[in-house]
Amino acid sequence: MTRPYAILDVFANTPLAGNPLAVVLDGAGLDDARMQAIAREFNLSETVFVLPADNRVHSARVRIFTPARELPFAGHPTVGTAVLLASRKLAQGAGKEQMLVLEELVGAIRCGVFMKGEGAGHAIFDLPRLPHVVERNFERETVAAALGLLPAEVGFENHVCCAYDAGVPYAFVPVRDLDVIARATPQADKLWSAAFGESSHPNAFVYCRQTRGTGRHFHARMFAPDLGIGEDPATGSAAAAFAGVVCRFDTPPSGGHRYVIEQGFEMGRPSLITLEIDVEKGALAAARIGGDAVVVAEGTLAV
Repeated sequence: MTRPYAILDVFANTPLAGNPLAVVLDGAGLDDARMQAIAREFNLSETVFVLPADNRVHSARVRIFTPARELPFAGHPTVGTAVLLASRKLAQGAGKEQMLVLEELVGAIRCGVFMKGEGAGHAIFDLPRLPHVVERNFERETVAAALGLLPAEVGFENHVCCAYDAGVPYAFVPVRDLDVIARATPQADKLWSAAFGESSHPNAFVYCRQTRGTGRHFHARMFAPDLGIGEDPATGSAAAAFAGVVCRFDTPPSGGHRYVIEQGFEMGRPSLITLEIDVEKGALAAARIGGDAVVVAEGTLAV
């Protein structure tokens, strides 16, 4: 049989930027091994399979695979899938503003979508769960060695290495500035495992406060070689967990706050992720991730 699919660039408003995403629109009848094989075939950071929702009032059930494994939650697949499904509904007469609920392994995720044109839109979704700290011991010298950096280049202000999980766990590595982050490079497996191998998802979200553009708040790169992702152009699930980092070290006052994270620039895939947080009495009360997405290709799979 044939199955329709689309390729979108996510966290960007123009093609050939952002993070590419494959969405298979009819995943019915595919077992886990077949989905994993298709994800390896696309060889993008994530591939989504759309299935009928378990709850009939929800929009769809989705499963998300990297080239190496399934994920319970991911940001750019959520944004891209929401925009794609809203685009198809727009073609059937729905309005430009739509509310969708996607069922992921982490739980049901509410997404608001504003369509900007055919195959292009902006989505924002509520975090399925707030980030919680993951207790891990990071040695600055070991982390620096795993990234090919000097120990003195790791950390800035009061920011130190830590780990948070909002559906997928991430190690967060603050570095001094843009020059340092540009030189960050995952090193040999032994060094990488020594620094980040304690997690079921060994990765490193490296960030600094210096940015390339105005109106932005953090510059980031994300490495996850053990997941089949050498470097990711834009990582929404990491941005979700990063809400915990911001609240911990920057201690924003009560109220709403909006941050823009730039990522993927070193790869030639510039991406912008918005992180909105609500703080009450010093604690994170709610958070949302948003970004643009645009369809760049459509086709069918003969599987």
